[in-house]
Amino acid sequence: MADQEAKTATRLDTRRVLPVFLLVFVDVLGLTVILPLLHLYAAAYGATPLQIGLTLAAFPLAQLVGVPVMGALSDRFGRKPLLLISQATTCISFVMLGLATSLEMVILSRLIDGLFGANLATAQAALSDITDESSRTRGLGIIGAAFGLGFIFGPVISLIALELSNSLAVPAFTAAIYSFVSILVTLFLFKETHPPSARRLAGLTAGGPMLMARYLLRPALGLLLLLMFAQQLIFFGYESLLGLFTLTRLGFLGRGNAALFIVIGLILVLVQLRFIGRWSARFGDRGLASMALALLALGLLLTGLTPDSPHPFYVRELVQRDLLAAAPSQTEAIIGDLGVDLPPNGKNSLAGVLWLLVALIPVSIGAGLIRPALNSLLTQRVTPGEYGSILGLSAALVSAANATAPLLAGLMFQSFGASAPFLVGGLLMAGLCFWSFAAIPRSTA
Repeated sequence: MADQEAKTATRLDTRRVLPVFLLVFVDVLGLTVILPLLHLYAAAYGATPLQIGLTLAAFPLAQLVGVPVMGALSDRFGRKPLLLISQATTCISFVMLGLATSLEMVILSRLIDGLFGANLATAQAALSDITDESSRTRGLGIIGAAFGLGFIFGPVISLIALELSNSLAVPAFTAAIYSFVSILVTLFLFKETHPPSARRLAGLTAGGPMLMARYLLRPALGLLLLLMFAQQLIFFGYESLLGLFTLTRLGFLGRGNAALFIVIGLILVLVQLRFIGRWSARFGDRGLASMALALLALGLLLTGLTPDSPHPFYVRELVQRDLLAAAPSQTEAIIGDLGVDLPPNGKNSLAGVLWLLVALIPVSIGAGLIRPALNSLLTQRVTPGEYGSILGLSAALVSAANATAPLLAGLMFQSFGASAPFLVGGLLMAGLCFWSFAAIPRSTA
């Protein structure tokens, strides 16, 4: 087993992988500067939980349209030009977010980013270009490690920017700066991984309006793609409403959520750099995916059972004042009652915070494993000329789930209480874990 792991490790070309890692890290750094605060952008304009879900759904809904096209175009014209287009659009969208004066402008900025922002899918395709089947899971795990590091440093930068300015506009402009840096990394350090000969092959096979149906109807791919969609539909309900859950259950604002993102990032980095390679060699990608689903189910259930006790320093009036004062634009549009219920005073303790920290462990490990494992299985079932297309389709299905999940979870949150989306999601994820044993083929077709 040790020999097999060593063999896997030597298959990765560090000189070619490092630029992909760097551009993803800097790009994710910009994203994670605003991610812990995105629900606050909406809440500051009086948005209800359902409207907050709509705000969070705007980006993946647009990606559902944009990512498959961008993925197929990267197969046809190369990874580098498509990365540059995606990153430039992301930078512009962050500037728009910082200048927003209404909930509609916040949503529009996320729509524009989603329509052209195929950064991750294109980077995954580039990683697939320079790895083989035995090293691809570990290679895709490198992108996960970049995400983990972004989750560590991005929220810290967000916290500092928010503390110094007390304005949500400043983190958005900070994210735009990091997005611009990612453009420079791609422009000067990234070397094209998809040669012209492969592009000509891709031109005959990739893209077209029947792309999704063509892959879904292939038995070796259809069940994997459906499993990717189903697990993401459940998980993004958790991910999109975690900030709202901690606000209404624990009284967390941007500072508390930033600390949670740091914990998540540390676990992601540990999993991606230390364990995913050896676990893939030991259990295979099929076993890795099933294990990830089981861990996600456990974490969601534990999250839903978090005690209803705000942190020891919570004061309801101060939280409401800070939330309203931090709006990007100091206009009358934000004056009035909030659209969400804050915890009452008098139930303060550490119980809820400690419980949630424990729940984050299995969720973070599962999240670090599931998509690299499933995407690796997908690339093993197509030709190299189809990597961009299949990973673009995978990302599109993730986006479809991401667009739907906040609305469903937000409606459940609003109708049945804060715990409902997490408890129901945990039970459904457990069902997917059992289904995965039949859904994931044992061998490459």
